[in-house]
Amino acid sequence: MVANDDQLAKASTLALASMLIIIVTVITQGPRVPADMRGPIKGSILINDGVFQAIGVISFGMSFVQLPRAWSILIVIAAFVCHHNSLLIYGSLKKPTMDRFAKVTHMSTSISMVACLAMALAGYLNFGSLTQGNVLNNFPTDNVLVNIARFCFGLNMLTTLPLEAFVCREVMTLYYFPHEPWNPNRHLIFSTSLVVAAMMVSLMTCDLGIVFELVGATSACALAYILPPLCYVKLSKQRSWQTAAAWVCITFGCIVMGISVILATTKILRGEAGSHACS
Repeated sequence: MVANDDQLAKASTLALASMLIIIVTVITQGPRVPADMRGPIKGSILINDGVFQAIGVISFGMSFVQLPRAWSILIVIAAFVCHHNSLLIYGSLKKPTMDRFAKVTHMSTSISMVACLAMALAGYLNFGSLTQGNVLNNFPTDNVLVNIARFCFGLNMLTTLPLEAFVCREVMTLYYFPHEPWNPNRHLIFSTSLVVAAMMVSLMTCDLGIVFELVGATSACALAYILPPLCYVKLSKQRSWQTAAAWVCITFGCIVMGISVILATTKILRGEAGSHACS
């Protein structure tokens, strides 16, 4: 319900600490899982049949997804697509300069890459083709450390959602009420609606994999590969190799988006998207 993103700093710090606990838990507890709960590693670790889904879901946290028909590639959902927060984060800096913002961007992206690689390798090398949409579900239910990690996962979702809802709420306000002053009732209605909508989606599905696939195939591809280079082409007055590279990135994003949406939709229609009710 906060009106300023500066007030979300503590929640973001708590989310980061929770994610660190989850990664350490998966790394340390994975080798201790009984052999009958592990799956074989089939095909190449780096690339396989599900490469387009893997590219398409570079978005929103980290997770692991087992693809249908024993596809062995691991879908690694990385925290790289944060363009929608960029302007708000830039404005929240004490001294908002491009150099300071570039430093924050490079540091956060590097940390995200290391965290994703650690989580991906620890999860997939331990569970192979049996890796579930939520890798914590691969562990026994009586593991105390994993149960703590599960609590941290819920806490992470609880502390991450406000930042995403903040951006969405600001966009809705500026789009529908661009010239009107701040209204507490409208602020409350938008905030509550976003949280309730997210809660309803979470209650209707237990397969995080297909959710991340669809979100990654649509919004993540647009944010990561299509909209930024389009903005560069539009704003750039010179035509150089950088402009050509931008068009290549746009084409790549459109191809990945199209193929990923088709594959995800096919997966749903064939009933391969996981159980419809939580067990």
